[in-house]
Amino acid sequence: MTDFASMLQPDRGQPARTIHVVHPDAYEGWLAKQSQRIRTTVAAHRLTGKAGDRAVLPGDTADDWSMLLVCNEAVTSPWRIASLGASLPAGTYRLAEGPVGAAGLGWMLAQHQFTRYVKPDAIGTRVLLTADAAHIDQTVRLAEATALVRDLVNTGASDMGPADLEAAAETLAKRHGATVTTTRGDALATGYPMIHAVGQAASKDRAPRLIELEWGDPAHPRIALVGKGVTFDTGGLDIKPSAGMRLMKKDMGGAAHALALASLVMAAKLPVRLHLLIPAVENAIAGNAFRPGDVLATRKGLTVENTNTDAEGRLILGDALTKAGESNPELILDFATLTGAARVALGPDLPPLFTDDESLAADLLAAGLEQNDQMWRLPLWNGYDEMLKSDVADMVNAPDGGFAGAVTAALFLRRFVPKGTPWAHLDVFAWRPSAKPGRPKGGEAYALRAAFAMLKTRFTLS
Repeated sequence: MTDFASMLQPDRGQPARTIHVVHPDAYEGWLAKQSQRIRTTVAAHRLTGKAGDRAVLPGDTADDWSMLLVCNEAVTSPWRIASLGASLPAGTYRLAEGPVGAAGLGWMLAQHQFTRYVKPDAIGTRVLLTADAAHIDQTVRLAEATALVRDLVNTGASDMGPADLEAAAETLAKRHGATVTTTRGDALATGYPMIHAVGQAASKDRAPRLIELEWGDPAHPRIALVGKGVTFDTGGLDIKPSAGMRLMKKDMGGAAHALALASLVMAAKLPVRLHLLIPAVENAIAGNAFRPGDVLATRKGLTVENTNTDAEGRLILGDALTKAGESNPELILDFATLTGAARVALGPDLPPLFTDDESLAADLLAAGLEQNDQMWRLPLWNGYDEMLKSDVADMVNAPDGGFAGAVTAALFLRRFVPKGTPWAHLDVFAWRPSAKPGRPKGGEAYALRAAFAMLKTRFTLS
């Protein structure tokens, strides 16, 4: 595990190199105040003050230098100096002016490496000093949770099956004094028939399961976090083409988000009774794979005509959401890499938010803006609910035609949430297709910081 705590330290006046972060609009004014030596250096680099310009600035002695970064990121952005966290030599640094704030998160995440299959780069640690020592631990926990999502999603499916998700939950439980209960294999057939149906074709060592973690005082408000844990998705008998299957190790990204959010809740000791539920399956192909046209039983008692075996995530979530609702939680959040339609609508970086609860929507959207971790609300429009109609069962899992795919998937999930229970569904991509400062290509956490900020606001320590 990356030692994030060593990367952000209290500023006690210790020796450190200076980082000048200058907005393009303030560049000319900043440059006018500098020495002739620095102005000459900047001119030699042919800097014009556009965002992304950078230069090593000479100091008073031969081995003294500081760093200039021209940056148009807001001071509240975690990614403001992330490019330097990834590129500066090992050493200790402080900002020339202004608080570190959220930038400490990007500084740390820029130094995180996924090293399960390759040797880490031996570049040493870059330490950033901050005067806001009180928030270091919280920022470190956010970095650890984000790295957990990235590492779980980046892990190949051969090393990240249902049992490995269970092991990840067990690790968190031991760290925080929680308990884990798992229902596996054929034991799912009666209580969680959709989870069983989706996962039954996998090999015995990758048997489906429902993983449940419970933590906290039972007297506190109960919240449920649900994460889609499809550890690999072939598409089932409605098999995906090779290009569509290439990244399906990431189809457990919802489970990774739910695990990471649970870790933040427990580490912060929020006064809640936490119930984490991860339906974990591999959607494999074998003689006993579930078929198009099968009518599936559900924990809720509804029947579902399976019209597409590649719309399996909503099936396993349906049973998990039903279980979550049976304990009368005050709030249910689910995370899932659910639909390609969400990506077509909003792209990879902006997850759609679905909820019928106006207060919850407002809180999540506000937290997303505050945390620079935004989402976009899409409608749970009742007019499309009729698309789920089946001729032979209570509903279908995937309507014909493909219209409003992200909306109809969310409407399907809503059928399994108790009426009146505040619930939000986040259709996350869990993957970054191209690198940005502090955010390498690969597994990524979306709306994680926003969801945690919302929970802290709603369930504050007294």
